[in-house]
Amino acid sequence: MSGYGAFSVTQVTAEPDDLPHLVSSATLPGKPARPGWTVGGAASGAVLMTGAVLATTGYAEVLSHVQAPHASPTTLLAVMVAAACSSVAGFAFSALCGAILFHALDAPVLAVEIMLVCSIAIQGVSVAALRNEIDWRSLVQFLAGGVAGLPVGLYGLLHLPKGVYGSVFGALLMAYGGIMAFRPPIRLRTDAAAWNIAAGAAGGITGGLAAFPGAFVTIWCGLKGWSKTRQRGVYQPFILVMQIMTVAAMATFTRMPGVPSSLDPGVIEHVPAALIGTCLGLWFFRRITDRHFAMAVNLLLIASGAALLL
Repeated sequence: MSGYGAFSVTQVTAEPDDLPHLVSSATLPGKPARPGWTVGGAASGAVLMTGAVLATTGYAEVLSHVQAPHASPTTLLAVMVAAACSSVAGFAFSALCGAILFHALDAPVLAVEIMLVCSIAIQGVSVAALRNEIDWRSLVQFLAGGVAGLPVGLYGLLHLPKGVYGSVFGALLMAYGGIMAFRPPIRLRTDAAAWNIAAGAAGGITGGLAAFPGAFVTIWCGLKGWSKTRQRGVYQPFILVMQIMTVAAMATFTRMPGVPSSLDPGVIEHVPAALIGTCLGLWFFRRITDRHFAMAVNLLLIASGAALLL
């Protein structure tokens, strides 16, 4: 069905496969998932978490001696922790990272740039692993909407007052976390291209505004009842493409008269912290029930959004 065709709503019992994932055994050939938790696993996890924190703080100390003004221990640890959580749950890196960066940095545009560059690095690894699972037909529809919505989000990023910006982002966090955590177990039976384009447009707006393009597309794919493989084959390449387009658009916009110059190449200094967190998160992904962890992440998004609104 195409166009504005009607859709039906079916109540179902939520299953673990209904939740978005970043990596599954299908993306790690020869390494089947190892669910469950043991004392030895818990001890190994504690050691790895400690190692990740020490590696990140050590990296911050090195940068402090080479004139890296944007990379502080706070911002690097925020990136590392957000990357770890998003690598387990499969989404929400920018949401988790932004909840800290928008408080730690005075410039919201700089915070968005850091999240964009780190998200591109994380998603690039994931999309490379998922290249054979990409649903190109659906992806093109979502991207068509994303391209249309991106300029609206960028305009808001570059022109909204900082106080309004924080409130908008906080509201988005709460709405996203609440929908994903408490949405009814329903599936929308529709293949209407117009709805996919609309979800992509909403993702384009939030991508430009807050480096957070995946929220509405992830929600929409989940509501359609797609398998986790098909969901990942749509929303992860969508996030990657939109993040790259946002960086390119910001580079263009900031050259216009009256718009502050930005897109500091120094933000790339945060990428190693993101990769440390990604490795840690993937280790936990193979050992923790991702359905329960995704619920914890969604509740954390709600709490983070509330903090931004205070």
